[in-house]
Parts: sequence; C-alpha cells; structure tokens
Amino acid sequence: MAEPELTEAEYLREIEQLARAVADAAGGEDWFTYGEEPPGATRLHRAVNRLARSVRRHHFDGDGCLPDERERPELRLAGVLLLYPDAMPAGVPETYEQLCRRLGVPAREEGWALWNTWAEDGRPVTMVVTAVEATEGVLRNWARGIPLYPVLPLPGQLELVRQGWFEPMTLSPNSTRRLGVAGQR
Repeated sequence: MAEPELTEAEYLREIEQLARAVADAAGGEDWFTYGEEPPGATRLHRAVNRLARSVRRHHFDGDGCLPDERERPELRLAGVLLLYPDAMPAGVPETYEQLCRRLGVPAREEGWALWNTWAEDGRPVTMVVTAVEATEGVLRNWARGIPLYPVLPLPGQLELVRQGWFEPMTLSPNSTRRLGVAGQR
C-alpha cells in the first residue's frame, strides 16, 4: 500500500521526528554531546552531534520556521498563561467562566492563551489569543531553558489586548535571568 503524499509541513515534521530518534538512540554513547566534540570523534559522530543540537528545540505552528511564517516578526514575551475550562492555573481563584467574563472574552472550549508582552511605547500589555497550541510549544522550549518566542499572531488569533500583565504567569527564560530568579523554585 502506497503511503499518502505529505504536505511540506508534514514532511518537515517527519524529518524532525526521525532526527530526534537518531539523537535519542545516540544518547547513551560516550561520544554523544550537545557541546564540544570529544577527542577522536568520527565524521559520523560529529554529524549526529550537529543533528542533535539542531533539533534540540521543540517546533510548533507559530514558531516562525515554516515558510508562511517567516515574514511575521517574532513577539518577545515576558511570560504566558494558559487558561483551560477544566484546568485553571494555581493562584487563580476564579473559575474559567468567571475569568473569561472578567477578561471580556467568550468561554472557549479550547481555552485561551495570555501573552504578556510590551506595547510599542514600552508599556506592559496582555494579548489574549487563540494560539493555545503555540503557547504549549513555547512552554516546552522554555522548560528546556530555550528562549524561543512565537511569531506575531494573525489577526484572527488575536481576541483582545489589555493594558498591564495578567498574573500569575510563567516567565520566559530571559525574564527569569533578568529578574535573577533562574533556577529557583
């Protein structure tokens, strides 16, 4: 049976998954490293190490890597917050529906992502966006200490912008370093 034709994005994701499988398989070898090459590394070892370093980050729709996203500017974030109907973040005393009413957005089954960033004049603002999966991808990278940011949301992904930051937020790696809280719990 012939395999279905993949889109370009599906093909790239397939290649990335295969590259991760190679890096995972090499993980237990004494020559494998994300850092400098060990003495005596062969061409194959160096190639696998380069491959592993290049796929270390988690890719997601909205990370700016796909051709249709490359023209959209990266959006620097101070932090993010994810709101789901069945799982509210610690420190938020309201229900999902109450919080949606306070924000002035409808209670979506898929939830909302709150992106804390800065306005053009430098004031803090919160963008309420539908890009929940992109925010999950951002958080997977931040959990690894990778300061990756999404591209500017499309107009259809942006529900509203409000002054000030919404808290409690998960800080970006750059924010934690700037505040001097990196590595603290």
